[in-house]
This record gives sequence, C-alpha cells and structure tokens, in this order.
Amino acid sequence: MNIRHARGIAAFAFAAAGASVIAEPLGEVDKTARQWIDLRVRTSQLEEAWRTEKDLLESTISALTERATRLEEQRDLAKAKSAKEREELEALDARIKDAAADLSGSDARLKALTVRLLALRPNLPPRLSAALDLPYRSLATPELPFGERMQYAMTILNRCAQFNRVVTAGEDVLALEEGSPAKSLDTIYWGLSHGYAVDRPGHKAWIGAPGSGGWRWESQPEAYDAIVRLLEVARDATDPEFVVVPGRVANEFNSATGGAPQ
Repeated sequence: MNIRHARGIAAFAFAAAGASVIAEPLGEVDKTARQWIDLRVRTSQLEEAWRTEKDLLESTISALTERATRLEEQRDLAKAKSAKEREELEALDARIKDAAADLSGSDARLKALTVRLLALRPNLPPRLSAALDLPYRSLATPELPFGERMQYAMTILNRCAQFNRVVTAGEDVLALEEGSPAKSLDTIYWGLSHGYAVDRPGHKAWIGAPGSGGWRWESQPEAYDAIVRLLEVARDATDPEFVVVPGRVANEFNSATGGAPQ
C-alpha cells in the first residue's frame, strides 16, 4: 500500500511539473498576441488619421496652388501696367544722380567764389563794406548750407554791381589820420574804383582807392576845392558843371580780387 501511494504521489508531481512547463510558453504567446493587437489598433488609428489629414492637406495644397497662380497673374499684370512708371522712375533716378553731381560741382565753385568775395571785402569802399557787414559775416560761416551761401553771395554781388553803376555821395564816419579819432566826413564814391572825402572844418581832402592792402586813403589837400565843388554838383546844391578831380586806379586791386578794376 505504501508503494502504490508513493507511485501515485510521484505521478502527480510529474504531471504538475509538465503542466507548469507548458503554461509558460502559452503566457508568452498571449502577451505577444495582446501586443500585436494593440499595435494593429494603433496602426489602424494612424492610418485613419492620415487619410483624414491627407484629404485636408491635398485640399490646402490645391487652394494654395490656385492662389499662387492668381498672384503670379496679378504680378505679371502689375509689371505690365507699371513698366512705363518704372521707366520714368529710372529716368528720374538718373536725373537725380546727375543733379547731385552738378550740385557737388556747384558747391565747389560756390566755395571758391566765397573765398574770392571774402578777399574782396577789404578793397570795397568803406560805405559799401559797412552796408554788407551782415551778409559778409554770414558768408564766413563754414557750415553755412548751400542755399543760404548762394543767397548771401548773390546779395553781395548784386550790391557791388549796383554800387559800381552810380556815383554815391553822403557822409561817412572815418579815421583817416593816424592817431586821430574817427569823425564824420563828406564823401563821394565813383563806383568801386575810387572815392573822395573832405573835412570842411579842417579844410582837408583825401582820395581813396583799392590797393594791395585794401582800401587806402591818401591826403590830397590841393584837390580840396575841386572835391567840394564835385560834392555840391552831386547833391544838386549848384548848377551842373564839369569838375576836374584827381583819380587813380590801383593795379594791385586786379591781382587781389582776380577781376578787372572798375
């Protein structure tokens, strides 16, 4: 009885061990199957999502392509319509560049003229030089814009041309004697070329003209009476008559200013 019982126990143990060995591969198969099912589900979901997105993307691409085509047509039409305007703009740009080059050259010439005008001032008659004090001080400013520089230069040139066309009589405050204070003298200017001054109380006379050092006055006591008569004729204080007075044109004026004496 004990032997049969032992055999039964042994057979049961063997069967249990075999069942355990068979159960392990089945578990692996079940796990793999579950993973495959899960992967297939996910793949199906992605395929469905791709089909949906694909239709949307194809519609979007079609719409964008159509819009790009329309824009290209509009661009070509705009180019055709604006061809004339673009040609005009190119021509205008060329003219602007030419004008800029001309302006640069004009600016250089104006600066050279400014230098000559500033050098001219000491040779001007004292009355004219005093009247042009503001334009001259402005013209001497280095950073003066082109337009303002041109305006002041033309003002000086026009005033000089105007002064040079007439005989100007009046009074100027001048200091013509070394060590003596300035005093009011009767003066008359023959354009820009020369002028005369008389001191009636002192019975003195001077003749002035431009020279290498600027406008210079020289004493001319022997010409006092003639200069006084000239002043009276110029002021309509006496009947018109020919009056002979000394005159002088300085050669230095030409070299100092770069122009012919007047």
